[in-house]
Amino acid sequence: MPTRFDRNKPSLQQQALVLVLCEDSKSSRMYLQDAANHFRAYAEVEICHCGKNDPKGIVEEAVKRQRNYDHVYCTIDRDSDPKFDAALLQAAAHASKVTVIASYPCYEYWLLLHFRKTRSSYVGVGNHSSGDLLVKALRKETGMEAYDKGSSQHLFDKLLAKLPKARKHATEVLAEASSDGDWNPSTRLHELIDLFEKLGHPQPIALKNQR
Repeated sequence: MPTRFDRNKPSLQQQALVLVLCEDSKSSRMYLQDAANHFRAYAEVEICHCGKNDPKGIVEEAVKRQRNYDHVYCTIDRDSDPKFDAALLQAAAHASKVTVIASYPCYEYWLLLHFRKTRSSYVGVGNHSSGDLLVKALRKETGMEAYDKGSSQHLFDKLLAKLPKARKHATEVLAEASSDGDWNPSTRLHELIDLFEKLGHPQPIALKNQR
């Protein structure tokens, strides 16, 4: 028989403490914060811009902070960064706690997948980077004409109805890119969305059968 001194045992599994480091201070950070809030994963997830604006800097920061979290995710863009491959290698050396969420060429490809699936490569031309060309393509979609790369305020809510399509497209593209070895374009951002959804639904602790 329980006594008044007994405490109720927790009925749900303890969730992982997760850190998400973003390469930019506005666009992807605001989108991912809104996504975490939507799935009510904010209690377990910290999303921040760490002051670094390059893939290698983001991964180096993740390695420094990993001991304070169960896992650290780095959202980075391929674009034309010369140290991108070095960042991937460094993350791989700490794969047990550091995961790269890469977008080729950039985060805006994930946004484009809300509207359509495309595997046309984006390659910089002249003074225009591959990311610039992707943003130009995104602005051709209805409702995205005024998209500003430096801001994604309320963008998650705006595109929420199209989220299932984006997740489906991203999963298909990633499988195709992995198969043919051509990562441009592709993204793993749907994996963070999956994580947020999972964290927003804690699993009950399995009870042992009692005789």
